[in-house]
Amino acid sequence: MLTELHVRDLGVIGDLTLAFGPGMTALTGETGAGKTLVVHALQLVLGGRAVPGLVRAGAEEALVEARFEPEGAREGEERILARSVPVSGRSRAWVDGRMAPVGALGELGDGLVDIHGQHDQQSLLSVGGQRAALDAYCGSDLAPLASARAALHELRTRLAALGGDERERARQADLLRYQVAEIDAARIEDASEDEALAEEEDRLAGMAAIREAAAQALAALRGADGPAGADGGASGLLGGALAGLSAHAALEPLAGRLRDVSAELDDVAGELRRVVDTWEEDPARLEEVQARRRLLHDLRRKYGETLADVLAFGEQARGSLDEIGRQDAEAAALEARLLDADRAVRDAEHGLRELRAGAAPGLSAAVTGRLRGLAMPDAELFVTVGEEGAGDAVQFLLAANRGEPAQPLGRVASGGELARTMLALRLVVEGGAPTMLFDEVDAGVGGAAALALAGALRDVATRRQVLVVTHLPQIAAFADRQVAVRKRVDADGRTVTTAEVLGPEARVVELSRMLSGHPDSPTARAHAEELLAVGAGARAGAGALPQAGARTGARAPASTTGAARRD
Repeated sequence: MLTELHVRDLGVIGDLTLAFGPGMTALTGETGAGKTLVVHALQLVLGGRAVPGLVRAGAEEALVEARFEPEGAREGEERILARSVPVSGRSRAWVDGRMAPVGALGELGDGLVDIHGQHDQQSLLSVGGQRAALDAYCGSDLAPLASARAALHELRTRLAALGGDERERARQADLLRYQVAEIDAARIEDASEDEALAEEEDRLAGMAAIREAAAQALAALRGADGPAGADGGASGLLGGALAGLSAHAALEPLAGRLRDVSAELDDVAGELRRVVDTWEEDPARLEEVQARRRLLHDLRRKYGETLADVLAFGEQARGSLDEIGRQDAEAAALEARLLDADRAVRDAEHGLRELRAGAAPGLSAAVTGRLRGLAMPDAELFVTVGEEGAGDAVQFLLAANRGEPAQPLGRVASGGELARTMLALRLVVEGGAPTMLFDEVDAGVGGAAALALAGALRDVATRRQVLVVTHLPQIAAFADRQVAVRKRVDADGRTVTTAEVLGPEARVVELSRMLSGHPDSPTARAHAEELLAVGAGARAGAGALPQAGARTGARAPASTTGAARRD
């Protein structure tokens, strides 16, 4: 509940602190005293729209702070919201002393306070709020549907993670099978095969030139006519040099080295002879090598820079193909479970919609009955439930006057009608925020209907904190406490708003003023005391509360039987 509200430099409010307690608190005062500013301050701290023009003249910014005790909180646990509105620039927000976005105030405020009378922060105007009210009335259990929907969502997520639908997996499997088959058909056994083939292609393509070069080299070594040529070539010359050196023992080391060179030269000449005699052109093998190289090049173009990359790609594709096989099996199992999960969701939705549709007429009748006791004698509330799914599209329709068609609540209801509709709803349905503020609930109400309205507020206040801004003495008399909001001129000649929690005698004086405009009138004081006695009886639970049109010992003076004055 709201325990404290501090407002500074907002309109005619200079610096104001209000303390609140449980039950019902009435804020009263002359028209223009600043009661609506208190409501606007609470709207600001709950994330409402900021209007810089409301900052008090001469001040840099307006500040609103609110202290709450959350429902179910431990002793001493509290939540503090704050909002500043500068003359220029963006407003700022704090939650429990820490800076926060202004939107956070609205999110938290939805669970702390319902403000009724203005079209701002009206939970009853949203589809979600109306659906929640119907569910609270019929006691629907949303957990089975939420669980069924969560299970269905999980299965769909897992199925999507398998890589698309069955056709997509089949297309991918076909591609992988083709790729694996293409790589396997190449029968690559050595990752360096393309390098060996390149060397072989060079040799086969240049065979004539190779044999000619080998023959020329052989002639240079053996002579033009081979080993018995006229000059013997390099081998003959080397033999002559070796013969000359061998005759001298001192030159034996050099002779030995020449013998080694001669042996190596003979070996090279033998290899050259083999090339000249045995190597032949092979066009068929050359074409085969070239075709193989083209195949390997095509594979590298598709699957990797090297043959090692191609082989690695093939293994990866093989693994992916196996994974798709496992996925197909898993997908088939998930598809079967998906059918069951979808059926469970539809069954849960159907059951919930039936419950909601069955309860809607009862809620309509119950709220309509309450409205007729709250100065809306011709009003009718209709609750409709959507045809799709669980019937989540719940809508409240109000026919506020006889002969008028029912229309969506937010489109036809005035501020006072909205406030009284919410009040009637809370008399029928449990739930809602722990604190309720009513600003226009008494619009157009007077006489016995005002007592019925006061009793209804009193009833709601037994279950939650109720704050009501009112001009009606009947409502103020039923409150647990009364705060008088007044204007005065301070020492600087400026108008400021003050607020005071009234004691018993001060309440009599304030109620006398509200009844007749003459707080010192003996008749008004008597009526005020009588109203307070009725209110005390209501607070104590003594007897039934009066309904609209019922006779009561507290006769309302003529000045209060018409429409209530507005702030």
